[in-house]
Amino acid sequence: MGINSRAFNQFLKYMAGGSLYFWSGYAIFALCYSVFHWWWFWAKVVADVVGWSLNYIVQRYWAFSESHRRLSEIQHIGRYIFIESVGFVLDYAIIGALNHVGITPYIGFFISAGFFSVWSFLWYKYWVFPSKTPKPNSSSSL
Repeated sequence: MGINSRAFNQFLKYMAGGSLYFWSGYAIFALCYSVFHWWWFWAKVVADVVGWSLNYIVQRYWAFSESHRRLSEIQHIGRYIFIESVGFVLDYAIIGALNHVGITPYIGFFISAGFFSVWSFLWYKYWVFPSKTPKPNSSSSL
């Protein structure tokens, strides 16, 4: 059984958007946290706002561009904000807990990103940017 090239291509595009989010956020976090000496939480908030914005553009208009024509832009944005808000709480809990036990937020970013690479792909693919459901063929019934 071979890998579905379309699905694999979509996953690679998704990972490109995720990488843009991660590395832009990581750089902004480093600037705010290490240079400006902000508390890790606020440095990450600023980093995430930029990362989320860039990621939405890549996911909506490139990675999942062929599969999401059944929802309006407002529906996509609403779903994206909702699932990213849930992810926000989980992400900050992961990084905060790791920081509490002495693991730097810089390492926490990578640990959290591993979890969210799978979490976000599944949510984006099946709920935020869902494929159009094929209409049943009336000639194939009974």
